[in-house]
Amino acid sequence: MAGILDLLNSPMGKQLISGVAQETGKSTDQAGSVLSMALPVLMGAMRKNAATPQGAQGLMSALSNKHDGGILDNLGGLFGGGVDQSVKQDGAGILGHVLGGKQPQVENALSKRSGMDAGTVATVLQVAAPLIMGYLGKQTRQQNISDSNGLGSLLGGMLGGDDGGQKQQSLIESFLDSDGDGSVLDDIAGMALGGKQGGIGGLLGGLFGK
Repeated sequence: MAGILDLLNSPMGKQLISGVAQETGKSTDQAGSVLSMALPVLMGAMRKNAATPQGAQGLMSALSNKHDGGILDNLGGLFGGGVDQSVKQDGAGILGHVLGGKQPQVENALSKRSGMDAGTVATVLQVAAPLIMGYLGKQTRQQNISDSNGLGSLLGGMLGGDDGGQKQQSLIESFLDSDGDGSVLDDIAGMALGGKQGGIGGLLGGLFGK
């Protein structure tokens, strides 16, 4: 199964990068760089939430009732003329649920690592979140996933599989659970900018020429 970063290299991913660049007024390299850090963090946060029965049930319910993947069928229409405000509001709701009180910290850390202002990073996350949910929704249907175990396996696979996924998840959790003493930047640097060999760092070391 393709990982979340492989998704960015797909035709759909390239359309997402182009659309986010257009939406934020940034270059495709800048948009791609932020997305390549943000998507694993969001996916890791979803996986962490789904580790509890209540969290898994809530995520499965959202995927079943609202995020069926239809949003991915017309990305050209989504980004044409600007992303609809309702999509951003949906994204804000998703972010509030999966990141909770860590959201400002995540946005600031991504801002410092990418050089993009925090407000623009927030917009990128709001646009990306519904698309990730749509992708997950489509995958759960294609693979007939209906329980928390299957959902956990899906999320783990997209984060890199068994051992790699565990290593990546520990980095993501340390990032999300940072106490705000500044070490969060070291966490995300190691996770997303090649500070660790293999896993997310290895994948991103050559992604977008970084």
